[in-house]
Amino acid sequence: MDGPENDRRSVIVNNSVIVNNYGGERVKDRVVGDSGVQRSLTTSEETGLPQSETVIRIAVDAMGGDFAPAEIVRGAVDYVNGSSEGEVILLLGDPEAIRAELAEIGVAENERLVVVPTSQVVTFDDHPMEAFRGKPDSSLVRSVAMVKEGAAEAAFSAGNTGAFMIAATLTLEKMVQRPAIATLFPTETGRHAIVVDVGANVDCRPPHMAHFAVLGAIFAETALKISSPRVGLLSNGEEEGKGDELTRESYKLFHEMAQKHGLNFIGYVEGNHVFEGRADVVVCDGFVGNVLLKGAEGLGRLALRLLENQVDNAPNEVARETLQDSLASLRKSLDYAENGGAPLLGVNGVVMIAHGRSDRRAIRTGIRNAAQAARSGFIDAVRETLKAGKA
Repeated sequence: MDGPENDRRSVIVNNSVIVNNYGGERVKDRVVGDSGVQRSLTTSEETGLPQSETVIRIAVDAMGGDFAPAEIVRGAVDYVNGSSEGEVILLLGDPEAIRAELAEIGVAENERLVVVPTSQVVTFDDHPMEAFRGKPDSSLVRSVAMVKEGAAEAAFSAGNTGAFMIAATLTLEKMVQRPAIATLFPTETGRHAIVVDVGANVDCRPPHMAHFAVLGAIFAETALKISSPRVGLLSNGEEEGKGDELTRESYKLFHEMAQKHGLNFIGYVEGNHVFEGRADVVVCDGFVGNVLLKGAEGLGRLALRLLENQVDNAPNEVARETLQDSLASLRKSLDYAENGGAPLLGVNGVVMIAHGRSDRRAIRTGIRNAAQAARSGFIDAVRETLKAGKA
């Protein structure tokens, strides 16, 4: 099987127009390789795509990522095989390439795996804005457009992050002035902490930080089912006067929001507190958040290497087996594939950003997270909160 180790790149899309197989028919929903629960779907006469008020449809950029389309297709198939919720995965991209990958693993296109032909591909070398403007029929741009058009409940891509963000913010309605990227961090408690923002916004003002806090809290409550999530503001100390001007002014605003709107603000948290699990939501600007994220990734890799060296130099077989168990547990805790993707919060639709080097396991997890977010009512909750003037 082709995989990440082969470093397969996106294939070039041909320009032929291919009509989707599902036009105008009524089909039954099923899990590939499993009988599943039968559920009725209708398809649009105009688009030929599944239409349903209950089934979640995920528009997946099958051409985005270092190992696309092979790992994207395989991850999508894995997700469909393992889910009994009946989601429909829309695989956008070169239809010949996608169907070839399906054929290679013995799977046919079906009611839950629908190929949506597109004629262009956004690469990692493309300038984000130029890609959005110049490649409107790319799998990346079209995945977001399908959410806007109501043809999908969520968009997912492991492709060019900048282009995906621009497509999302310019195609979908921005619910706040500065949408932000949220990432899950492992903690000592076994429960993840959500850090917002980790790179979308370098220069922020206190109102932007307030939006990050509200978005993160709503995501934690709806998508992750954390009741009354604790919100902390990342700083260089716990005392009220700590931090730069942005942090101090944001602290005052958060305190006011706690009194007026019930934000469960617990005050400042330091970098080590993130991993201790003191807060469920950690708020910072995108510059600080990205430094925290990259530093955590580097420290995680260092910890793995040090433990691997201990395994190699174990004095006996018993010690080696014990260390190997610890290494496997640590690797799972730090593996980005366990999280699968980072949601872009603050746009009027579910958008899940995956790591460019995602393998089939990370793709499967990311699609799962996108489906969970779409099903959670997160977007409606944000809309209601903003309408009520609580952010």
